[in-house]
Amino acid sequence: MWRARAAVVSALVVLPLTGAPASAGEVTRPPEPVIEDGAAQPVFDAANAVREDLFVTADVDSDGDGRDDRVHVQVVRPEETEHGMRAPVVYRASPYFAGGNPVTNHEVDRELYVPDRAAAHAAGVGASSARSASAEIDWAYQDFLLERGYAVVYAESLGSGASEGCPTSGGRNETIGAKSVIDWLNGRAPAHDSSGEQVTADWSTGQVAMMGVSYNGTLPNAVATTGVEGLETIVPIGAISSWYDYYRADGAVVAPGGYQGEDTDVLAEYVHTNDRDCSAVIDRLRREQDRLTGDYNEFWNERDYLDGVSNIDASVLTVHGLNDWNVKTKQAAQWYEALRENGVEHRIWWHRGGHLDPIGVRRDEWLRTLNRWFTHYLHGVNNGVRFEPRATIQRADGSWHREWEWPAPAAREISLSPIPGGSERGGLRLFRHGSTDVVESLRDDAGETAEELARVESSPHRLAYFTRDLPRGVRISGTARAELALSFDRPAANVTAMLVDRAPDGTVTPITRGWTDPQNRRSVARTTPIEPGEQYRIEVSMMPDDYVLRRGHSLGLVVLSSDHDYTLRPSAGTGLRLDLSDSELRVPVVVARGERDRFF
Repeated sequence: MWRARAAVVSALVVLPLTGAPASAGEVTRPPEPVIEDGAAQPVFDAANAVREDLFVTADVDSDGDGRDDRVHVQVVRPEETEHGMRAPVVYRASPYFAGGNPVTNHEVDRELYVPDRAAAHAAGVGASSARSASAEIDWAYQDFLLERGYAVVYAESLGSGASEGCPTSGGRNETIGAKSVIDWLNGRAPAHDSSGEQVTADWSTGQVAMMGVSYNGTLPNAVATTGVEGLETIVPIGAISSWYDYYRADGAVVAPGGYQGEDTDVLAEYVHTNDRDCSAVIDRLRREQDRLTGDYNEFWNERDYLDGVSNIDASVLTVHGLNDWNVKTKQAAQWYEALRENGVEHRIWWHRGGHLDPIGVRRDEWLRTLNRWFTHYLHGVNNGVRFEPRATIQRADGSWHREWEWPAPAAREISLSPIPGGSERGGLRLFRHGSTDVVESLRDDAGETAEELARVESSPHRLAYFTRDLPRGVRISGTARAELALSFDRPAANVTAMLVDRAPDGTVTPITRGWTDPQNRRSVARTTPIEPGEQYRIEVSMMPDDYVLRRGHSLGLVVLSSDHDYTLRPSAGTGLRLDLSDSELRVPVVVARGERDRFF
């Protein structure tokens, strides 16, 4: 790690290259980066960069052809590395560089699984159409990094583009393939060009950062858990920490926002753009992902990077959108919590956008932050980034705030209990156990969206409960949970809980939501049948958030069954009964203990 190296001086000088020979006895120093005010300066010409293509051999044979897979790599490095300068690397691995295939998602308008009497579900996916990756790979950050003396390295994930192997949607082979490039940069793995000539990275310092958005940010998380030497820092943006939580939720089969019916097999079909026969590999994904029960199993455990956080020997700058419903906020929040608990150097940026790169949200400040981060962890410059507030948060009004940790250290969980009237608009007040001996009911209808059900004044398909209007603003920071005493008139049902913000004019805005399968109430890894008519205590954990309810607004809990845009959509009609006396909403809020009664 960088801590084991001697710190470099705080200002380095780039010596210009000239055609004049050195005079007798003169030592010609290689060019070097310039560091000023704790950040690398733009002193190199990106237009003169050297680009080379090569193939790194990874220690895995994922396509079963009897030889180790080769990873296609493109290197773009400052021209000065041809004259003795050694450069640290910012590395971006991706399965998307060669595009994707047309695919067909799984059917979601179907009945839910009931143990011992459900039929197997088959899904159809579109045919793969392999593509070449001959075009030069580019990136919005490329010139910015080259100008500051970093080399930029791109690698096509196994199964995509010109790389060999097969895609497995977060499987171990993809981790090994991405890791092999760091091994090559540190002289531990072989590489060759297209003619078979050996290629070494003698221009590299061996210090590497990984960075990317979505799948391209998930691969850094995966590689970091291997503890690979030379990986100094990662910047996962909108990244997955557990693939189970991307396609499932406490036993329920759920979708990433905007991609109803997608699953690991569909994604693998999409990114399979090389010429290898990966049909058997993708068929195995289709079987082992288990869309029938939704249970956590060995397949998902292989794709759960939280188990490997204790192995991480790199710092982590996590970035995520608070309105990201593709890779949901739970992915970043649980990753960040695990980093903190395992003593990994950590920092987080929360912006109000969706599934996107912060360069399009707050460009100048983001690039300043990133530059100082890389200057410290790749050059070893003590510029103070380790001692700055760890959390940067954007509020709904667009303002930015820095805090020492996240969730807000001052946040305290309060309990609110529902008051009768949920088919229209019931109440929410500070929890008084057993104070309301009322049971209310709803009937599932997946044909209506959760947003529509939350907006209407009354509906038989949802229950809604609201606090009184707040006397001043209240901040929610962390994970809200609904503890629901439910009974069902059928042996299978979805359960959805949504937290909403109701404005004085009656406008209802979703804040966050969560889902569960009541058959997994005891364990996410085991389906336990439910008996119609019997009451169960069901917990629904919603996606973590950081949200400010404004003065005059009220906080609401909406309970429904199927969620049209996220869960499977069975036939309408399943009945749910909610016992208000044993149900509560638990919300982490920044309110002094003695002031809770004033608000709720």
